[in-house]
Amino acid sequence: MLHLTPLERALDRLKEGWTRHLAQPDDEQLRDGLIQRFEFTYELSHKTLKRFLEANSASPEEYDRMGFPDMIRSANEAGLLRSAWPQWSVFRKMRNLTSHTYNEATAKQVVATIPDFIAESEFLLATLKERTT
Repeated sequence: MLHLTPLERALDRLKEGWTRHLAQPDDEQLRDGLIQRFEFTYELSHKTLKRFLEANSASPEEYDRMGFPDMIRSANEAGLLRSAWPQWSVFRKMRNLTSHTYNEATAKQVVATIPDFIAESEFLLATLKERTT
């Protein structure tokens, strides 16, 4: 059985961080925490999505060999995602930039994608809940 609680909790924490960031946008410590929450929510979204696809596939091992863009395309074709690869490639790029958040411009760039990522993750979580219950 696919456990969605970790993704749900991570998403809740990301949304909480976003709300706090909106109230105090100049607080760098809050921003850094928000970026970290984005990072772990992204990772959990990716891992949970892969587990779901594997669990519902006639040949789960194909997802071990599949690259991330192809996995996103498969998930999108299955109706699990709100957005296609171009948007997810932005999220992936931002995730890869999270180690460079000491750079003000980079940190702001990562933070700017968080609202879209929240909407995408909410859609993914709701869809997975529908399909696993």
